[in-house]
Amino acid sequence: MENMKYLTVTLNPAVDKTYRTQELFCGRVNRMRSVDNMPGGKGINVSRILIQYGAQVTATGFLGGYPGKWIASGLEKLGIENAFVEIEEETRSSINVVADDGYVTEILEPGPLIGEEQLSAFLERFSGLVRECGLLILSGSAARGIPADIYARLIREAREAGKEVILDTSQDLLREGIKAAPSLVKPNRRELEYVIGHRLQDREDLKEAAEVLRKNGVHRVAVSLGSKGLMLMGESGCLYAPAPSVKTVNTVGCGDSVVASLAMSLASGADEEEMLRRAAAASAASAAVFESGVVPMDLADSLYEQVSVIRI
Repeated sequence: MENMKYLTVTLNPAVDKTYRTQELFCGRVNRMRSVDNMPGGKGINVSRILIQYGAQVTATGFLGGYPGKWIASGLEKLGIENAFVEIEEETRSSINVVADDGYVTEILEPGPLIGEEQLSAFLERFSGLVRECGLLILSGSAARGIPADIYARLIREAREAGKEVILDTSQDLLREGIKAAPSLVKPNRRELEYVIGHRLQDREDLKEAAEVLRKNGVHRVAVSLGSKGLMLMGESGCLYAPAPSVKTVNTVGCGDSVVASLAMSLASGADEEEMLRRAAAASAASAAVFESGVVPMDLADSLYEQVSVIRI
């Protein structure tokens, strides 16, 4: 399974613009020290990380206008196969302002409006792509006009084709997607609270919420806890890995690092303890570098040795 082809779906990609400044002030002129642009959106971020590890990746979704062409060119340079559906409206931009005091401010545009013809074209293309892949990764928000059950539809089609599916999204897209029983979901605490319908105060609450998802057909539930680490509920019970200590530079994209790592672990047949350790190390390594969607491999390997796994 290690040589399998991955398919990532990004239904609302973006040109990611990352600014650096000393401090951000609301209601005032802010002059940025630097700016970096890169193809973005959660699925594209996952694709970029998988490519770093030598994987074969095809990326699909919607791209439009000059920003879309710019992203397509960037994917080609990275070695990611571009299978996006071209649309007329422009792909959005996402702005991350990283301040020296550690605060990260995100400004996210809503994205284009997707019409019925464009959605039909995507679904037709997806049907062909999913047969060619070994593992499917559905990440992030959906552009306007896309129904809330879109991920559920894609998951069902992929499962009927015998494919493993990872889902990383939020709100109604997550709530509906879970109903189709993906192989793995990766909510954070807030996203899990939305699905469950009440606050989750501690690890025991999180464990019980993850068990609810398991009972509803989700095979594994990985819960991102930010600086507190990562939890995994699966076949071997509930496991927890505290985050290894690093100097945090930029947390944007850490969740995508977790998803990419989990995907590679599924592909290689790793056990759940190994899966959790590698994901926790990848997330911490990602937080230690300025560029979003990058996992320094040497640092991740080093941090892996520091990760301990606790059974809850």
